[in-house]
Amino acid sequence: MQKVFDMSDLGKLSYYLGIEVQQGRNNIMISQVGYAKKILQEAGMDDCNPSKCPMEPKLSLTKDEKGVPVNATRYRRLIGSLRYLIHTRPDLGYPVGVVSRYMESPRESHLQAVKQILRYIKGTVNHGLVYRQGGNGELVGYSDSSHGMDRDDGKGTTGMAFYFSGNLITWCSQKQRTVALSSCESEFMAATSAACQALWLRSLLQDLTSSEVKRVKLYVDNKSAIELMKNPVFHGRSKHIDTRYHFIRECVEKELICVEHISGEEQRAAILTKALPRVKFIEMKNLLGVEELEGANQN
Repeated sequence: MQKVFDMSDLGKLSYYLGIEVQQGRNNIMISQVGYAKKILQEAGMDDCNPSKCPMEPKLSLTKDEKGVPVNATRYRRLIGSLRYLIHTRPDLGYPVGVVSRYMESPRESHLQAVKQILRYIKGTVNHGLVYRQGGNGELVGYSDSSHGMDRDDGKGTTGMAFYFSGNLITWCSQKQRTVALSSCESEFMAATSAACQALWLRSLLQDLTSSEVKRVKLYVDNKSAIELMKNPVFHGRSKHIDTRYHFIRECVEKELICVEHISGEEQRAAILTKALPRVKFIEMKNLLGVEELEGANQN
């Protein structure tokens, strides 16, 4: 490329748009230590007490129309910074997604939730993701959802995480578009969203590796939802579900996706759908793949 373009070889990638990259012999570590510290400094919380979890499990935020208003510009700036931090910190996906819902008219209760996230970041500033060499080249996904968690409109949250050769490559925590009438329906909707992502990843990997990628395994922890995906007959339990969500049935029939059951204790996407108790949160964070990085930039 240097023969065609005027460019310089800067060696191996070590820093890109706030993302720090450490390349070893058998792994690559990515983090945003410097960026996280900058967020804390701009928020005036660089000397705050650290916390073990980003959101209290019993916390239930609402629009809080009667609450005390806070500076909306400052609130939105904090949310924007936290959303960029999610690029290497999937454990922040759900709490940041929740506080993002109140940017239009933020209140004191919402700002307190943001400060809790910042205190968690203070205690885990050098955490990030590790990509290890090797693996079987298998693409595996985890899909989960919460049912009726939002007190304002009753909508649930979809969470998904995909791994390639055992390494976390993409994740998502997103509020569902419609209200689900049951936890089964909510899980069905989440699995359909995950199926769309799985097919896109499968196609991308085939383009990158020039080899056929096996059908994607998708782990769901709701047996009723799995039966609904595998049963081609529309019956009373599914006739009210929007037609577009039945796309996953076609994926299963064509053997593009293999849906399997997994226990809730091993459902890695659970951390992306709800606020968990401290011990459970730490356990799920480790399962998801977020680690404390040795040698991460501490300056």
